[in-house]
Order: sequence, then structure tokens, then C-alpha cells
Amino acid sequence: MYSGSSDGEGHEAPQRKVPPASSMLWVRNLRRFIGTGTGLGSEALMELETKKILLDIFKEKQRKTAEAGTIPSFYKKKPEEGSISHRVQRLAKYRFLKKQSDLLLNADDLDAMWVCLRENCVIDDATGAEKMNYEDFCHIASVCAEQIGPKCRRFFSPSNFMKFEKDESGRIAILPFYLYVMRTVSLTQARIDMSELDEDSDGFLQPHEMEGYIRGLIPNLAQLRDIPASFVQTYCRIAARKFFFFCDPARRGKACIKKVLLSNCLQELMELHQETEEEVTDTEQAENWFSLTSAQRICDMFLALDKDMNGTLSKQELREYADGTLTEIFIERVFDEHVRRSKGGGNTREMDFDSFLDFVLALENKDTPEGLTYLFRCLDLQGRGYLTTVDIHTLFRDVHQKWIEGGNYELCIEDVRDEIWDMVKPGDPLKITSNDLLNCKQGGTVASMLIDVRGFWAHDNRENLLQEEEEPEEE
Repeated sequence: MYSGSSDGEGHEAPQRKVPPASSMLWVRNLRRFIGTGTGLGSEALMELETKKILLDIFKEKQRKTAEAGTIPSFYKKKPEEGSISHRVQRLAKYRFLKKQSDLLLNADDLDAMWVCLRENCVIDDATGAEKMNYEDFCHIASVCAEQIGPKCRRFFSPSNFMKFEKDESGRIAILPFYLYVMRTVSLTQARIDMSELDEDSDGFLQPHEMEGYIRGLIPNLAQLRDIPASFVQTYCRIAARKFFFFCDPARRGKACIKKVLLSNCLQELMELHQETEEEVTDTEQAENWFSLTSAQRICDMFLALDKDMNGTLSKQELREYADGTLTEIFIERVFDEHVRRSKGGGNTREMDFDSFLDFVLALENKDTPEGLTYLFRCLDLQGRGYLTTVDIHTLFRDVHQKWIEGGNYELCIEDVRDEIWDMVKPGDPLKITSNDLLNCKQGGTVASMLIDVRGFWAHDNRENLLQEEEEPEEE
């Protein structure tokens, strides 16, 4: 096929050869000029500089990876205080928590929701309870969204409706639903407040951070309005210690925020919101660890035991606890297991206020896993993780001595040992473990029998005590 030009004689004209680009002088000069960066604009220069920095970072990462081998990195150093990274992290945390706080319902919103629930519910003819079916539930959701805003819609999901008990008509009571909303809002606000105090943002609170959270709650707790200003710091220390006793079982010095929110301690603290016109006895107030009466009782107890007023308790001073009903061997074991040696060296040990709070919490919560774990370490004389018949005999020997000194009848130590074995029913017939004490549901009673003569007396007279408690009800 003819495709080229002709010279008139039927011959094709020779094609001109184009030299390669690299051999052209102007191309070489242009490349050389661009390579120096002289002819580039500011954006192009910035792009080159960025690529260079990223390349250096990539090479440095490759070098570190080669040096580390196949071991992955599991530790990332936290940004230094005052650095740009630290300030950016704090700002991001503040903005996130502020956004989450804005999404919460306030007191006025909760009141408006309660009004909507009551105005759009139906009355159960049989019980008189205020209830709503799913259609009412969806209608109330629309009304609340109009009056309160879209932030209340998340509570009116189908999954939330299914969480509550329904009657034969498929209706749920409005009061449990409203209490669920209130508790969710309260816990979310508590988590936001605790996260603000979490300085290193690791999800844990240190003692001073927990004390700061409690200090911020005091003005809002009705039963703590009359707390003396000079007692606030001591009160916060006492209150925070219970959170760490139950939420920091490994004694690492920090409590997980999630555990704090789900613990009974926070619920017990929030009970101080309630204002009751009824007269409350000192005994009833003392049952709540966070009440002002309880905190003052514990502080007065420590000051009364501290005879030399040095701020710590010696073994001799602690023996006077509970009118001296605790055994000598138990006091010794408490100091061995739960009291650190003095900083000055030597074998002398003194119990500080925090250790005393743990001691009181363990004795007043013997039936809890945390309290029983504390006490079991003292009962385990050999540190083997279990108790033998010899250990039980050794522990109860001191109780028996105090029992006889108190003018009580003679008893056989072997009989008591066999009774304890029958109460616990251990998996291994030759040893009792801490799990055995927990599983038998009588671990607190067994511990009291082995460390406190008053605890053994209560067990020995349990039938009479039970009868005395039932008599007022019969009258």
C-alpha cells in the first residue's frame, strides 16, 4: 500500500531520523536546571522537601526494623509534658469529651421526658401501673425528639424496648425505662468527668485523681453539705480508698475507670444524693462507707489507736482494735503480709493510714472476694496457697485462749476444726484453698472464727442471735 510521498520516479523519500531525547542539548540543560530546584515554584519545592522527609523516615523505620528483628513494637513512649504532641492530644481529648457531654440529657431534658412518658402512657386496669406498648414507645420517641431534640432518640431504639419485662399485652412499665435513662446519663457523665481527670489518658485513675473526682462531687451530694472544710481532704482519702480496695485487687496503685463505673462502690456513693426527712440512726449511717458519720468514725478510731501520735500504728497499738478481740497471730500476719517495712531500714514496721483503711475494709467486708483474699493471705501461715489441719489448729489456738480468758465454757479445738471442714467442704479433703472459702458461701464466717474471739462467739450463739432478730417482727 502506497503511503509515502513520491519523488516523481516512483521511489519513496527517505525518512528523517529523530535523535533520542536524552541526546538533545536543550533537554539535558532543562533537566539539569530543574534538578537544582532553582526553576521550581514554592509549592514544587515544598513537595520535594516533603518527599525527602518521608523517604528519610521510611529509611529510618527500615533500619530500626532490621535491628529489632522479628519482635514487634509493644511500647510507645508517651509525649513529653508541654510538647506539641502532648498539647494536641490534650486538645483532642477535651474536644471529644466536650462533644460527648453536649450529647447528654440535662436535668430539664429528663424532666421533659418524664412528662412525655406520663402523658402518652396507658394505665393498667389490674395493677394501676403506667405502661406503654411499642406503638406508644415510638410515638413518645417522636414527641420527645420534637420537645427535647435528637439526642434522646438513642434511648428509644427497638433493642432498648426489648430489654424490659413485658406483660401479656406486650407493654412495659414507664418507670423502669425512665430509671434506665437516668442511670445511663449518670454513668456516662461520671465517665466523662473521670476521663477529664485521667491525666495520661490510659483509662485508669491514680489515687489523687480519684480523690479529685470525689472532691468535685461533694457539693452535689445532699448528705455531705455540712462537711467541715478542714475534713474534706481526709474524707476524700477515706472514700477513694474503698474504690481502690475493690477495683485494684492487684494493688498496682491505679483503678480501671470501667471497673469503677460498674462497681457497687459508685452506687453506694451516689446514694448520698438522696435527701431523707426521716431520722437516720448513727448505726444506719455507719453502714455506708461514704457517709460523713462513717468517715468520722474511722478517723476517730485511728486517732484513738495512735497512742504516740506519730501518724502510724504499731503492732501493740493495733492490738487494741475492736476492744482487743483479734488474735495475736492474726495481727502478726497482717503486718507480715500487708504492711511495708519502714523507709529507714530495719525490721520495724508501722501501719500507715492507707494500710489501716484496707485493714478495716477487709474486716467489714469479709464475705466479698476482695476482703476474703486479704484475710486468706494472713491465714495462710506458710504461704502455700492453702490451709491444712495444722494451720487451722494453730490459728484457733489463740482464739481458744481468749475464749477461756473471757470466762466461757471449755471446748475442744479438734471439734471446731472438724466443724470448719464440714462448713467449707473443700475439693481436696486435706487442704482448704481460697476458692473453697469463696465457693462455700461461709468464708467470712470461717475467717471470723479463726481471727476474732467475738466472731467465734457470734457463730457459737447464732441460733440465739437469730431468735432475737425474729422476736420484734413477731410482736
